[in-house]
Amino acid sequence: MDWSKTKTIFIIVFLILDCFLVYQFMEKRNSSQLDVILETTIEEQLEANGITYVELPKEVTKAAYVSGKSRAFTAADTKKLSAQKVKIEEGETKLKGTFLHPIALNVSDPYQLREFLRRYILDGEQYALWSFDEGEGTVICYQVYEGKMIYGNENSKLIIHVNKQQKAVSYEQTMLDDLEKYERKQDIVPAIKALETLYRKGYLQPGDRVTKVELGYYGLVQFTASQVLTPTWHIVVNRKEDYFVNAFEGQVITDEGSVLE
Repeated sequence: MDWSKTKTIFIIVFLILDCFLVYQFMEKRNSSQLDVILETTIEEQLEANGITYVELPKEVTKAAYVSGKSRAFTAADTKKLSAQKVKIEEGETKLKGTFLHPIALNVSDPYQLREFLRRYILDGEQYALWSFDEGEGTVICYQVYEGKMIYGNENSKLIIHVNKQQKAVSYEQTMLDDLEKYERKQDIVPAIKALETLYRKGYLQPGDRVTKVELGYYGLVQFTASQVLTPTWHIVVNRKEDYFVNAFEGQVITDEGSVLE
């Protein structure tokens, strides 16, 4: 027997065995690390990244789609409005009002805003403040259904134009009519899962603060005469960034109303 060759063969065999054992060890370790990651809750992952959030709604677990149609305004509607000149435009679906004299409007005072809407806007109690752009002089309100806002909908929107003295001078109004819930309710994605979706998609960054989480509606299906509104989570990050997550499917809704997988 050639002992030199035999020794070489043994060395090669042991090297191969060592490589195999190292490979097996690395696979097991990686698998173990993956298990730890999978076992980590979204709450723990957010905390580890310094992402904080307000108290999340937990009382709502089911919701339903809502259907409606664009309201056709009439001359009888305009007669209900005082201290303004009103025109009906765009196939009777938009009201344009101009106040005879500018009317004081303190947007930061919720009571005054509600009183203004009640007194000068047709069915104004059905609208709530969305935003105020002081530079542009525009106050944007959206229609509310059963306490929940209909986000980003051009067919249920009120734009009030104010001057530099923050007095209302004119407005444009659209409205959805015959709003009705579908009979069948469905389970909704919990608010924490909506946050998880934003986190997985990269919308939540380390150190972010989620400052508002509320349930409303978004018009994903819009036709000329009718719409279907989907229950939607509205999530505000750092008091300035608005995100929307479909509360049934857990998908992020873009500005154009489409969804991201």
